[in-house]
Amino acid sequence: MLEAQGAAGAIIFIHFFGGLGMFLYGMHVMASGLQKSAGDKMKALLEALTKTKLMGLLLGVGVTAIIQSSSATTVMVVGFVNAGIMNLSQSIGIIMGANIGTTATSWIVSSVEWAKVLEPANLAPVPIACGVTMLLFVQRRGVKQAGEILIGFGVLFAGMNMMTDAVNPLKNSPVFADLFVLLGKNPLYGILAGTIITGIIQSSSASVGILQSLAAVQLVPWSSAVYIILGQNIGTCITAMLSSIGANQNAKSAAYIHLFFNIVGAVVFGALAALYFGTVGAQWGGALITLTQISVVHTTFNMANTVLLYPFSDQLIAVAQKIGARTSLKEPEAQAEAVVVHLDDRILTSPSFAIENCMKEIVRMGYFSLENLKIATQALLEKNAGKASKVYETETTIDILEKTITSYMVKICNAESITSAENEVVTSLFHTVHDIERVGDHSENIAELAEMSLTDDVSLSSQGLWELTQMVNMTVTCFTNSLLALQNTDTASAQLVVEQEQRLDEMKDQFRAAHIERLSNHLCTVTNGVIFLDALTNLERVSDHALNIAQVVLQLKGSRA
Repeated sequence: MLEAQGAAGAIIFIHFFGGLGMFLYGMHVMASGLQKSAGDKMKALLEALTKTKLMGLLLGVGVTAIIQSSSATTVMVVGFVNAGIMNLSQSIGIIMGANIGTTATSWIVSSVEWAKVLEPANLAPVPIACGVTMLLFVQRRGVKQAGEILIGFGVLFAGMNMMTDAVNPLKNSPVFADLFVLLGKNPLYGILAGTIITGIIQSSSASVGILQSLAAVQLVPWSSAVYIILGQNIGTCITAMLSSIGANQNAKSAAYIHLFFNIVGAVVFGALAALYFGTVGAQWGGALITLTQISVVHTTFNMANTVLLYPFSDQLIAVAQKIGARTSLKEPEAQAEAVVVHLDDRILTSPSFAIENCMKEIVRMGYFSLENLKIATQALLEKNAGKASKVYETETTIDILEKTITSYMVKICNAESITSAENEVVTSLFHTVHDIERVGDHSENIAELAEMSLTDDVSLSSQGLWELTQMVNMTVTCFTNSLLALQNTDTASAQLVVEQEQRLDEMKDQFRAAHIERLSNHLCTVTNGVIFLDALTNLERVSDHALNIAQVVLQLKGSRA
């Protein structure tokens, strides 16, 4: 008898966790497809974000409804704050909105009750079949993404159906009935159960789905469902808390805001629920809850919690900042300049955001190279040893940025939700990073020429100095315009670079011929000639790299048109 019960329990366990696996995978595939199709729209939403918390709240609702995960949204927010592109005042609105947006999944699942035709057994095969057909036989990117969404949608419902079927034998089990009665009678146990389960699987949408599968076979009373949902909102914070490890103080504070927001809400509404179920609502607390009612509770709690705490958002930020300051390691000021500003692994879940930040970091690297070019040419024209030494120091920073940015772009290319168009953008940016790094190398070469002119006491003729100055000014202008084109995706600046690069080619040939004539007339020495001609060559090659950057901008602009 015991052996038979053990075998039955094992079958229930296997089928339930197999269904849970399908449910989680379906959520992942559906969210990935939604992110791919909505990547540019999400980026546009972020760019439109104002400094008002209300706009942030609406953005949080929208983005989380798209990607189907408040944990993913909050992790992205931690990344944005860590990268310095969002402040805590903007982040708190998004975090509050994320809690509301994540309820979308529970409404999708509960649709099996208020739309009978959407029962998992009926619905799951249809989107899977349609999605697979679209994925395999249609070449258009948008259709393939829609197919991916449908497959995820179908697998999610198939997993839900499998979980419900697995736990169906438990509806007559007095052990499970007693367990849920216990969770309903003791708020602390119910909240703790919801927190632990959600913390383990790191998804409140998934844990609510589990609760709904149990409710589908009439196992869950109202009181225990309410307390478990409150706990699930706390458990979902674990992902953001883990992601804030190693982040800066503000990023840690953003994670604490998420945690405090949900803890305060769980305590306040948990106390109110305990008071109600312990008095006038005792009979209702013992009644069985439905899937749709779970969605109502989940949504109502998150909306009510936002209404309750929104007026106190500044106080939440202040408390989070104090805790964040105590738990953050101070960065040495001497290393601050060499640390990347815009790159953060937490944003990789949304490649469109990651690429945007990567572009900003590449532009930042470009301005380091521009500054080095200016200092190196000044060192040569002014015969200044101190400026030449400064070039070598900055070149170290440029090399660090080049390696870090390249590694980050590899991670973007490996992101599951990256589209082919986004992959093409990253491929182009690989070349751009290399071009900017090569400009730094040419600046280093020019600095070495400056040191050579000092060591050998070389002085250029007045005409040679004038020509070199003209070449320097035009090269600096050309490279500056290439960075402006990249920074603003500005085709006008890019076209200007094309014209200036052609002019620099002509200037190099013109000045080279004039120098050879001076040599033949013994107006300058061979050593002068080496320094002058090498400087011209390095400057002309800088303009070549500026042209490469401009062409990438024109290519990217053309592909988006």
